[in-house]
Amino acid sequence: MTTSSVLLRQVRLYGTGEPVDVLIADGVIAEIGRPDAPAGAEVIDGDGQILLPGFVDLHTHLREPGREDAETIETGSAAAALGGYTAVFAMANTDPVADNAVITDYVWRRGQEVGLVDVHPVGAVTVGLAGERLAEMGTMANSAARVRMFSDDGHCVFDPLVMRRALEYSTALGVVVAQHAEDPRLTVGAQAHEGERAARLGYPGWPASAEESIVARDCVLARHAGARLHICHVSAAGTVDVLRWAKELGTAVSAEVTPHHLLLTDERLSTFDPVNKVNPPLRSEADVQRMRQALADGVIDCVATDHAPHAPQDKDCEWAAARPGMLGLQTALSVVVETMVRPGLLDWRGVARVLSERPAQIAGLPDQGRPLAEGEPANLVLVDPDTEWTVQGSELASRARNTPYEGLRLPAVVSATLLRGRITSREGKLV
Repeated sequence: MTTSSVLLRQVRLYGTGEPVDVLIADGVIAEIGRPDAPAGAEVIDGDGQILLPGFVDLHTHLREPGREDAETIETGSAAAALGGYTAVFAMANTDPVADNAVITDYVWRRGQEVGLVDVHPVGAVTVGLAGERLAEMGTMANSAARVRMFSDDGHCVFDPLVMRRALEYSTALGVVVAQHAEDPRLTVGAQAHEGERAARLGYPGWPASAEESIVARDCVLARHAGARLHICHVSAAGTVDVLRWAKELGTAVSAEVTPHHLLLTDERLSTFDPVNKVNPPLRSEADVQRMRQALADGVIDCVATDHAPHAPQDKDCEWAAARPGMLGLQTALSVVVETMVRPGLLDWRGVARVLSERPAQIAGLPDQGRPLAEGEPANLVLVDPDTEWTVQGSELASRARNTPYEGLRLPAVVSATLLRGRITSREGKLV
């Protein structure tokens, strides 16, 4: 055994069964049962806590290059590791846009230098996110970064011909296209979920049909192209029906929901606090309940944070001028426990499915979201399900502070995160 060994004592795999000891050596799970601690091994007393595969986030904004005042790959990676993540996908809406291999390789290499999580760059579908001309998808897919996902997130690939070509091209590359589903003609000037509350507060409405219509269109395009389509941040109840229909037809479509769309509703808009402004917007209680049920049923495949840090000047202003987006990496697990585990919609095995296994499968990561078994990569997270904590933005690792959960008491904390057997966070601190 090497001195890099770690012994996790008395942990429960997926939160079930009697506690066992897990020995990790050379980056893999070496033994499960009652192994002895080798000389020099670091020992973590789990005390019956829950061991899960490390989380994978398909939707993270790390802002680097270009907006390092809001977030960097280093600070975002720190937040991810503290939140239990071992891999994140960094969206392409940087400055300059990640629409070529120079930028995607930079993001990938910078992530390796930081070394807290695996940072996988997402390549833009179109040049400059303009929606007019396909970006260098093949070059990015075959670069050092091996880009496996493409998205213009923040902008919809609105032209159906451009989207069709992107989907067709993706099949030859073996990659997935992720769509920000928003018909821009239906959301001109939109500031909030279209409904009674927005009307009463005087906010121009963001209709659910703007999301549903693009999802329906793209599912048809993907089915005819034989391509893999991923739908970002589903928020509207009607979209669930479209996804179920498309999956029943055999369309290779997957979908994500954010933690905030599982917990928060447009009721928060009455405070006029721009921290609650997000795209797609916080919707009704009925929409939230449909998101939860669809995630439990598997119609929505996974949870993705859409971690969107902003500098103070972009959030601490009037609502109409504020940038949309919320922090999410360090609070995602707790929100999933609050909204899905406590009500009985998911058990801890289900948590592993939606936070780790399915996102890893969607992205095609062979070493993430793996079973908790001997010989498997030791990308792991240890969770204390019985401890509660109060969210304080000033104590989060992100450079930004725009958390919508400020002062909220949430369940479950990450006790330790391991990336290929190396401890990256422990007891709320980076290692």
